[in-house]
Amino acid sequence: MTRIDVVDNHGQFTHLEQRALRDMGVDVELVDNETPPEEITADGLVLSGGPDIDDIGRCPDYLDLDVPVFGICLGMQLIADELDGRIGGGDYGGYADVTVDITEPEDPLVGSLAPETRVWASHADEVKEVPSGFTRTATSDVCGVEAMSDTDRDLYGVQWHPEVSHTAEGEEVFENFLSLCR
Repeated sequence: MTRIDVVDNHGQFTHLEQRALRDMGVDVELVDNETPPEEITADGLVLSGGPDIDDIGRCPDYLDLDVPVFGICLGMQLIADELDGRIGGGDYGGYADVTVDITEPEDPLVGSLAPETRVWASHADEVKEVPSGFTRTATSDVCGVEAMSDTDRDLYGVQWHPEVSHTAEGEEVFENFLSLCR
């Protein structure tokens, strides 16, 4: 059975990420973001959202593990920040229902949602520039980088929260990530 660990970055929806995967029949474990990388034995990692880029524990070390990594909100931002991308404050701060345009319909994480989807997202902080090797895979009227992927390194991220009921096709995003981990 495929195992995915959800790395807890202290976000308010982290338990919902674990539950969404568990409800899909995935062997899923919630792990603290200070867990040493050598103790991670999962087939894939979800880097959860959270309130503070300065409280991401050992998450940068997990990017070097040889497993697919899926960053959600803060999780995507920390991937960008660690790998020469650029993050910053968003123009639209709070949580909102957003229409996201999928710009890469062949993308293995979000491409199946093309041409657009409705999501629940916070834009207090966001990726302003994707790192080298990444492709911007989704955009919206309020955020230039709603999703990004580096398929060569199996690193993926979305600004929105696929685990909440307000996101129209969130389960499909998790199913797509599960396929990448198998």
